[in-house]
Amino acid sequence: MPKTVQIRDIDDDVYAGLLRRAGEEGITVPELLRREATRIAARPSIAEWLRRTDRRPSRIATTDVLANLDEWRGEWPDAGR
Repeated sequence: MPKTVQIRDIDDDVYAGLLRRAGEEGITVPELLRREATRIAARPSIAEWLRRTDRRPSRIATTDVLANLDEWRGEWPDAGR
């Protein structure tokens, strides 16, 4: 069953920003907030994300990543000085 959420004491500039953004997308402020709330609820919390990523051992060493980045970037412009 759908629930109703009410947000009180929104600053005028915040509401104006929401109204502007909703208008740019051709939707109402409640539609914009419903979409954003759905997106937020679907994402893991920071604590959950940290638990998930901590369990995955990295198969790539940091030194390998840095070496590849250095190779892709090439020499620094002032490397010859």
